Amino acid sequence: MLKKAATLDIKMICPLHGPILKENLGYYIEKYDIWSSYKPEEDGVFIAYASIHGNTAEAAKDLAKMLEEKGAKKVSIMDLARCDMAEAIEDAFKYDKIVLAASSYNFGVFTPMEQFLHHLIGKNYQNRKIGIVENGTWAPSAGKCMKEMLSQMKDINIVEPLVTIRSTVKEDTRVALNELADSILR
Repeated sequence: MLKKAATLDIKMICPLHGPILKENLGYYIEKYDIWSSYKPEEDGVFIAYASIHGNTAEAAKDLAKMLEEKGAKKVSIMDLARCDMAEAIEDAFKYDKIVLAASSYNFGVFTPMEQFLHHLIGKNYQNRKIGIVENGTWAPSAGKCMKEMLSQMKDINIVEPLVTIRSTVKEDTRVALNELADSILR
């Protein structure tokens, strides 16, 4: 449809919702082409985390620093328990790689991450490389739950290792995060 539209002299775009567009139409048509084909807009890593007591947040921030030191072009990080969910979804679609980091909660995954993943499922999220970090003291369950939700999406490449934090970030956690950083950037 966009190929046909490209041959027309378009003066205005009147979407079903949102403002009527009369200027810079090429920009908007290009964005729609990217979004409708589920292609990422940028080479970068989005780290979305849901932390209960701050330990998962610490791991996410450590990972962000590692990715930057390894030359990631862009690293964006958001706390799903405190951010605007629409902005988190925007970054998930914007970047070609994402790391999901969440605490285990009631034999599942901490609610903000679960809600975030439901939003992505509803928006047909696809074509991304994804890393997973889970936290759980005695029965980590977040990783398994996130993988199950990701299995509902198309063309998702989950990279190894799945990093498991046992309550707090320790040296072995940092080693595993470093391995994940290498895998996500490959």
